[in-house]
This record gives sequence, C-alpha cells and structure tokens, in this order.
Amino acid sequence: MSENIKRIESIFKSHLDTIHKLSSVINDVNEVADIIKKTLHAGGKVLIFGNGGSASDSQHIAAEIVGRFVKERKGLPAIALTTDTSILTAVGNDYGFEHIFSRQVEALCLRNDVVIGISTSGNSKNVVKGLEKANTLGAITIGLTGGDGGLIKKISNHSIVVDSNETARIQEAHILIGHTLCELIDESI
Repeated sequence: MSENIKRIESIFKSHLDTIHKLSSVINDVNEVADIIKKTLHAGGKVLIFGNGGSASDSQHIAAEIVGRFVKERKGLPAIALTTDTSILTAVGNDYGFEHIFSRQVEALCLRNDVVIGISTSGNSKNVVKGLEKANTLGAITIGLTGGDGGLIKKISNHSIVVDSNETARIQEAHILIGHTLCELIDESI
C-alpha cells in the first residue's frame, strides 16, 4: 500500500471519528435550529461571520438560507458579514481588523436577530468582538467552534462545539452542522 493511500485512509478515519462525535451535540443543534426558526418566523434575520474557511462557511450558510437549501420556499433574511470588501477594508483600516464584525453588527443587528460567530479555535478576536457587540444589543448569539469552545463558548448565549482540535476536521463538521440547520429551517417554512 502506498504512503498516499495510507495518508488518505488516515484523513478519512479522522473525519469519520469527528463526525461520529457530533452525536454529543445533537441537542445543541436542535436547540439552535429552533431559535433560528423562531427568529425568522418573527421577522428577524441571521447575521453570520468568521475568518478564512469559516468566512466561506458563513457565506455558504447565508446563501442556503436566502436562496433555499433543498425545498422550494420563499427567501429568508441572512447576511454573511464577510462579503463586503469595502466595509471590511474601511473598518479594518480605520478601527482595526478586530472590529470588522462588531462594527457591522452595530450597524445591522436588531434585538430580535440571531448572530452566529464561527471560529475553529473559539478565540478569534474579531469574532469575539462581533458576538460581544450583539450581546450588548440584546440579540441571540450562537458560537460555532471546536476544541474546548474557547472564549466564544463562554460569551455566546448558545454554542455548538465540535470535539476536535484539527482545523480541517472542525470545518468539515461545521458545514455539516450548517447544512443540518438549513434543512431544519427549510422544513419549518
């Protein structure tokens, strides 16, 4: 067996082990899905953000909510705060990179909104500050993290923590959780 085959098998096993451990967060995912559904039914919106791969996940999840996941339905309000390069660079330049999400939350978030911060470590400063700002506005905050959940687990109203310390495996689990949330949202509309 070649070294590449062994490595692929090891990666797949690590992925499957991480996904299997998600059974410990099923109740958390269900609770978060119910919160998002109630928020959307009440006329609120979802704001979602993260860095790097988590920024991509934010955009992916927001797109599924606004467009549709599987079921044909009306568009629902969700905004990924990772997409406007003019805002990101202006705020980053004028206030500092750690404020790129908190400034947008301040401008866009209402009390009846859900704010989701994604960070594999749970400690990304700009994600923490975005969630902290949402907390001061009275929004419902949700952290999507890995490892021990980091600071985000402590400051979020609700959190879903993937039991892994490998960034790639955490991100793979995050998109599965995101898709699960989207499917549950679809079923409620």
